[in-house]
Amino acid sequence: MRSHPQPQSNRTKGGSAKVKKQLYIGGKWVDSGAYAPLYSPYSGVLLAEIPLATKEETERAIAAAYEAKTVMASMPAHKRASILEKLSQLLAERADEAASLISLEAAKPIKAARTEVDRTIQTYKFAAEEAKRVTGEMIPLDAAPGGEGRIAYTMREPLGVIGAITPFNFPMNLVAHKVGPAIASGNTVVLKPASQTPLSAYFLAELLEEAGLPAGAFNVVTGSGAAIGDVIVQDERVKAISFTGSPQVGIGIRSRAGLKRVALELGSNSALIVDKEVPLAKLIPRCVQGAFAYQGQVCISLQRIYVHSEIFEDFVEQFTAAASQLRLGDPLDPNTDLSAMITKQDTARALAWIEEAVQQGAQLAYGGTAASGMVLPTVLLEVDRTAKVSCEEVFAPIVIINRIQDVGEGIASINDSRYGLHAGIYTNNIHTAFEAVEKLHVGGVLINDIPTFRVDHMPYGGVKESGIGREGVKYAIEEMTELKTVIINRT
Repeated sequence: MRSHPQPQSNRTKGGSAKVKKQLYIGGKWVDSGAYAPLYSPYSGVLLAEIPLATKEETERAIAAAYEAKTVMASMPAHKRASILEKLSQLLAERADEAASLISLEAAKPIKAARTEVDRTIQTYKFAAEEAKRVTGEMIPLDAAPGGEGRIAYTMREPLGVIGAITPFNFPMNLVAHKVGPAIASGNTVVLKPASQTPLSAYFLAELLEEAGLPAGAFNVVTGSGAAIGDVIVQDERVKAISFTGSPQVGIGIRSRAGLKRVALELGSNSALIVDKEVPLAKLIPRCVQGAFAYQGQVCISLQRIYVHSEIFEDFVEQFTAAASQLRLGDPLDPNTDLSAMITKQDTARALAWIEEAVQQGAQLAYGGTAASGMVLPTVLLEVDRTAKVSCEEVFAPIVIINRIQDVGEGIASINDSRYGLHAGIYTNNIHTAFEAVEKLHVGGVLINDIPTFRVDHMPYGGVKESGIGREGVKYAIEEMTELKTVIINRT
């Protein structure tokens, strides 16, 4: 495997980087007592030394956010919007640098990293717009006897300190879905990014400082998820937790958070139904993209496909042929489609799950091996429902394709899951489409599209072990604000 040079910038702050990083607390870059090396998942090159925040340093970050909450709560909406607009502009100006950071620390193919940066810019633009629309409503009290002579309205107030805990797979845009709504609604933030992708968080701190965010309104602490996360979750000064990650960790957070607000975006094994008589020419490339983009390490990656028996053979043949054309390699190569998994342990897990499925009777139609540490795009047919590649979140370039006799069987198969984030159906029959809408127990249903579709202002979230609450800037603001009712007696 080819290795890459470290970024050439000699910055002493967040982004593109000196080798030894710093925590960002109270508007200052702070050294820590301990550091850990951060390596590229693809090349193994040392990218940086990452500070390991202690309990005391995490508490300092929370204290800084708590002290700044009054400033943020009293800041006019237009000023919050202006900061977010400036942030979006600064990110656009440094988009290439941002995409390279993502590609280096996450092994995300550069073309996918550029798309993520573009989406992040849009997310902060949406946040800037929503900052001006944090509104309540008038309540007609005279609709009830005894309400005459009174006027009532509601308003939304920021909760205060938001604890944001984010995953590796979208280190800029999933952070934006927490930081953007928090700032837009007048909250402050303590961010704990994923251990493998802290560079993007430092980069964001640098941009927010330049955009004029008050000191303490945004803080970054890096290190052990268990150590830092427990402090953030249990500290009484933190009024809400926004977490994206595994169900196991999310359930633990909710159990320890007490009465504070919790929004959880957790696991998924997103599925698609392909009905008979749908044209495959446009559908196949879309499905291949949904299954294998960023090595399948996407919350709504297409993991399960249920295809009507009448077109099953054609679908499998075309899908497998398209998957075989994908290119593996250096994430900084613009021609690369797939690169290294985030860790060697994830590579080993993916291969073990493939082997388990085959031993249970699945047919390996393509892939199933690794080359230079990269898992080939893998297609498994007729997979047992109990195989891990079916019933767990695979988070790898693996897709299963099973035969169904009708759409009802496909709906039942999708619902036979502990998860319920997104599901899709391709069909030419509008009645069949609405049957799927009615019966699929998921947070979002996609008609004539893959479940991997998402834009950043739509409500996004799931049911069952896929989580609670909704993201999408407007909807996240609702999670991060308290509704207050005001009643005026005119008599």
